[in-house]
Amino acid sequence: MRGAAEGQVATATRRSAGARQPFHIRFQPSTGRLIPHVESFYLAHIDASRIEGVERFDLGQWRFCLEGGGSVTFPDGHCETTHRVTVNGPGTAHWTYRLEGPFRCFGLSLRGIGWRTLIGRPADQVADRLVDGSEIFGPEVQDLYTRLCALESLEAMVAAVEPLLLRRLDSARRVPTAHIAFLRIVREWAASGDPAIEALYEAMEAETGMGQRQVQRLCKEYFAGPPNHLRRKFRAIGAAMRIHQGAPLAEVMAPFADQSHMINEIKHFTGQTPGLLRDGIDPVLAATLENEKFHFLPDVIPETVDLSGR
Repeated sequence: MRGAAEGQVATATRRSAGARQPFHIRFQPSTGRLIPHVESFYLAHIDASRIEGVERFDLGQWRFCLEGGGSVTFPDGHCETTHRVTVNGPGTAHWTYRLEGPFRCFGLSLRGIGWRTLIGRPADQVADRLVDGSEIFGPEVQDLYTRLCALESLEAMVAAVEPLLLRRLDSARRVPTAHIAFLRIVREWAASGDPAIEALYEAMEAETGMGQRQVQRLCKEYFAGPPNHLRRKFRAIGAAMRIHQGAPLAEVMAPFADQSHMINEIKHFTGQTPGLLRDGIDPVLAATLENEKFHFLPDVIPETVDLSGR
């Protein structure tokens, strides 16, 4: 799976350790007005009575646990129980989960602007937490949950959730122009290879007049951490993707101080060593590392998106 073009659905099927049936996940990119806000929709299914795994550091997610549920243990060691409708902010590192199955989940992966317009809470206030969706969306989200449980296809679920998303967009405050510039600059900065923090500050100062403290505040609001932590995330996930897809370690070490540094950073953000990224990898993690489009730079807006209408 190497990503899906707009409107297409990408599918991954893997046999997970201990599961009677393969792990199956389908991705569908957003379209129309939702493109700046939602990177993709997905429907995942694991047919096993008990499921244990690891989830790499993630971006903002909105998930409907249609079947099964369990608990998540976060980087600081605290454990939380999943909700029927769960919102979780961008993570600071990998976390582990234990679920009672069979498990079926419909979810949305949110871009930075989508986090602000659809969720409306600073990301650093809900990082490494599971928030009950009813706290954010009110009682109507439980009615939506009931309708989703009766549906089978990803396409039908996307059609069912889109009206609520569009209503949220219509009622949301317009994203400040400086914030849109910030997200674009972050994209360019992160895509530069091994970005220096000073380069981000200089670009923001030149285009928006913002100082370092303002940039740090926006990084926390949208990405749940300061610029240096965001830099580490991009660097580690980029390296993990390349290793999982077969690149030699020597080719991905350049941004790191040495091999030990690379191993520690990759493990911190993915829960896996470079060796495990190729053999015996958790199927959920594998699905996100194999798809070059999914979860690498999805929390910054696509370069071609026009936000003048939102």
